[in-house]
Amino acid sequence: MLFKGLGTALITPFDEDGSVDFASLEKLVDNQLKGGVDAIIACGTTGEPPTLTDAEKSQVIRFVTKQVDGRIPVIAGTGSNNTAIAAQNSRRAEDLGADGVLVVTPYYNKCTQGGLVEHYRTVAAATSLPVIAYNVPGRTGVNLLPKTAAKLTEIKGIAGIKEASGNITQIIETAKAIEGSDITLYSGDDAAALPIFAVGGKGLISVASNAVPAAIKELTDACLAEDMATARGLQFRYQRLFELMFCEVNPIPVKAACALLGLCKPCMRLPLTPATPESTVLIRDELEALGFIKE
Repeated sequence: MLFKGLGTALITPFDEDGSVDFASLEKLVDNQLKGGVDAIIACGTTGEPPTLTDAEKSQVIRFVTKQVDGRIPVIAGTGSNNTAIAAQNSRRAEDLGADGVLVVTPYYNKCTQGGLVEHYRTVAAATSLPVIAYNVPGRTGVNLLPKTAAKLTEIKGIAGIKEASGNITQIIETAKAIEGSDITLYSGDDAAALPIFAVGGKGLISVASNAVPAAIKELTDACLAEDMATARGLQFRYQRLFELMFCEVNPIPVKAACALLGLCKPCMRLPLTPATPESTVLIRDELEALGFIKE
């Protein structure tokens, strides 16, 4: 198991001139460590990798691994719709000191379920790092089905599946398909954390924890302890915040939240744009209502 509990899908902060803001990145990572998270995912979807150059991705991964200094696992996003590039990215992440890789299903050009199996087989063979397959069909147009998850259990090096399909019936079938294997099921959706833990998930790869890591850590700890009353109360408490983290395209809202908390600037790279004033007010109001911003 690469990690269990809370992993933060880390944002990549930018300055107004569009460059990577490493001072804010240091602040963000420090906030994650203080919040007790169990892993950090660098250059995943929330880190805006489509607009980062290869050099910038390497710089971010190296920076995060150096700052974390082995205290928790650092997992690098290395996915691509070109299998050879995903394999190359994964080897580079290994050289940069990452502890594992997160590999999204191929996007845009799509593939068959058989193509998914061969994609992950090829990537896993290219690196000694554990591989987490990432299913987010709303972004990729490709859905990793439960029968395919079952086939991934036969591939050495596949350590997890991050599920963000939003289809709880499918997620239950995936949990059933990988039960008893070496593959760990992770929720890729804050709003679905509790139900995914309830069917055997062991972790949450969170967006909201960029802003409030200690709060989301409390939720995942309750889930792991099978304290369902506490976990249910926390899931209900933060559900509105989780919804607001997707009131615009991720990571626009969570960057707005982090900016409101003084962790970074709300800067994006085109084609993403900063949160609208209306969205920012909603996010601020919820953070205030939860006590994260004091009036």
